[in-house]
Amino acid sequence: TFPLALDLGSGRGYIAQHLTKETVENLIQVDIAENALKNAVASEIPTVHVVADEEFLPFKEDTFDLVVSSLSLHWVNDLPRAFKEIHQVLKPDGVFIGAMFGGDTLYELRCSLQLAELEREGGFSPHVSPFTAVSDLGHLLSRAGFNTLTVDTDEIQVSYPGLFEVMEDLQGKYVLRMGESNCSWNRKPLLHRETMLAAAAIYREMYGNSDGSVPATFQIYYMIGWKFHESQARPAQRGSATVSLGDLAKIDTLLSRGKK
Repeated sequence: TFPLALDLGSGRGYIAQHLTKETVENLIQVDIAENALKNAVASEIPTVHVVADEEFLPFKEDTFDLVVSSLSLHWVNDLPRAFKEIHQVLKPDGVFIGAMFGGDTLYELRCSLQLAELEREGGFSPHVSPFTAVSDLGHLLSRAGFNTLTVDTDEIQVSYPGLFEVMEDLQGKYVLRMGESNCSWNRKPLLHRETMLAAAAIYREMYGNSDGSVPATFQIYYMIGWKFHESQARPAQRGSATVSLGDLAKIDTLLSRGKK
């Protein structure tokens, strides 16, 4: 049971819908978008809404038993600082559970736009927000002070009629759409019509499905990190092992002898 939990980048409260008051007694939802918090879905858990930046959390050190964040951290300008802020507001033995988009997200769209721009305009500008590589994630969490880390990846493919439907779904502001667009400050403000048509053709030619649709890949990183506490399990002392990893092939024989 977590007496006090923080939902970081909560949006309209999607995570809260899947939490129970038996597990989380009180919840604070934080998002930098005030309108999202105003339209948050009701939850059975007593909830407080706070408008704040993930990089400058307005909470005292050692406040929360649990911090969760779902698919919002790719919007953060300074991810190492955000992880340090999360670590700071956690209580000792508190846990951070997060999910964020990874480096292979929308690679089909990115590649198609870049090839089309190179062909039609002689150069290209980033049109999809940058994403973190999984090889960096564990290091960033460790630097922030987390221990007993777990990092996993997953890929979800969604089929669309074409490139324009992919972009409409990413940029749409409706309830069931993602409301995602490019956050890079130096991005090109617009794409020419000829470039967009070329990108749509490249997308279909390079990645198209047999049924005429095109795939859009979303790579998701899942992470768990704990704040240190004396009660936590620690690695065994170096050299204390009684069985070599080289003996794994003989494990049945070893177990039959009663050796552990």
